[in-house]
Amino acid sequence: MTEASTPLPMPTTRTSDHLERAWSPDAVHILGKPTGAICNLGCSYCFFLDKEQLYEGDRFRMSDEMLDTYIRSLIEMHRVPQVTVAWQGGEPTLMGLDFYRRSIELEEKYRKPGMSFLNTMQTNGTLLNDEWCEFFAENDFLIGISIDGPRELHDAYRVNKRGEGTFDKVMEGLRLLQKHEVEYNILTTVNHINGDYPLEVYRFLRDDAGTDWMQFIPVVERVDEHGNPADLRGFHASERSVGAEQFGSFLITVFDEWVRHDVGSVFVQTFEAAARNWAGMDQSGMCVFNETCGLGLALEHNGDLYSCDHFVDPEFLIGNINEASIDALVSGKQQYDFGQDKRASLPQYCLDCDVRFACHGECPKNRFITTPDGEPGLNYLCAGFKDFFHHIDRPMKTMIDLMRRGQPAAGVMDMFAAEEQRFRDSLQEAGRNGPCPCGSGRKVKLCHGAPQSHPGGPPLPDELGLPRPPVTDRGKRAAERRTVSPPG
Repeated sequence: MTEASTPLPMPTTRTSDHLERAWSPDAVHILGKPTGAICNLGCSYCFFLDKEQLYEGDRFRMSDEMLDTYIRSLIEMHRVPQVTVAWQGGEPTLMGLDFYRRSIELEEKYRKPGMSFLNTMQTNGTLLNDEWCEFFAENDFLIGISIDGPRELHDAYRVNKRGEGTFDKVMEGLRLLQKHEVEYNILTTVNHINGDYPLEVYRFLRDDAGTDWMQFIPVVERVDEHGNPADLRGFHASERSVGAEQFGSFLITVFDEWVRHDVGSVFVQTFEAAARNWAGMDQSGMCVFNETCGLGLALEHNGDLYSCDHFVDPEFLIGNINEASIDALVSGKQQYDFGQDKRASLPQYCLDCDVRFACHGECPKNRFITTPDGEPGLNYLCAGFKDFFHHIDRPMKTMIDLMRRGQPAAGVMDMFAAEEQRFRDSLQEAGRNGPCPCGSGRKVKLCHGAPQSHPGGPPLPDELGLPRPPVTDRGKRAAERRTVSPPG
């Protein structure tokens, strides 16, 4: 799911309700987690399962009273006509349908004149049935469903608590969404395994799953020097994490397929965001590629509000909505500084980068390596993103130019088709022993006329992943994380 594309407000102080403000956003995007970190699956790479340790002994269910407080406070803080009510987890369907029926009723109860709602949910899809999908369709929900590619790639890490693959159950859920014509998109996490199969993943999502809207989220699991999950205090990436260059290559390969065949018919979130940045728009539609952040928060089941879904950590707890309104908490200095720090903490290497306008340092949670000059704060994925953004520069400029002239961006596909046909003609004219028209200096038969290997990665995995082990020292680790400092 995407963060609301709300223009970044200018800092101000507003004291109409006797509370000092650092800024005054008109809208926010909050991921509500009514079950906290509780999930029916045990996906190997899921960083959020460890967040259960923050609330040891809790029931992990949002109460009716808290739901009422949340919806009322969310609506009160919005000064725009549409409010997004977004649910995530853990696994939000574990709350049961009646919880979301009450949420819809509360939207109607507290609705301001002229206000509308966009209800969204991110789910693993394994618990969906006809009743759920009928409810989604009746209430115009947008559903994000998590699928990591074809069976062998999906089941590599997306397993249940018994270590069994979940592909069949997830696909059943997807077909039910399609049967009931529920609006949906597919979220794919790109990890160490499926990162080697970009075409297999993309073509499966497009052709077999049948989606026309997809997100690719890199798995970057921070661990300590011993390989143990360490959240924001880790300075290494786990073996499950996608590599930086690997992720860049994944995006490049998918882009090359998309830009030649699917522009205008398939929407890839990263490519849409890139186009917005190439066009010079204020907001990319993805918080990670915006210059600053702070408008996408996370709400735990007990009302604790955190600065971001990736920063559910004691250091980034800004308050509880039982004690202060969402408006007051979001508008305070702590959250404002959090959002501005995305830009302020960039190392000089990033400030001097020619594709900074497209990246803006990506998500701060991934900034745990050093620059070539030894300055801390470089994004772990930097090398891959630089490769990707350099690769797409020409086609992006072409698409933006087409749209500014009132023509569809899909015209870029005709350009590529014509260029490739001219190149094939040049190859044929040169002959196998002639110089390759690409300018390499080699003969055609040793360059672009050489037999092409079949695209794809190494052999597909034939074993399932292991479920993420439970965290047993939750309270101790939560306390330790308040005091641990990064190595000097």
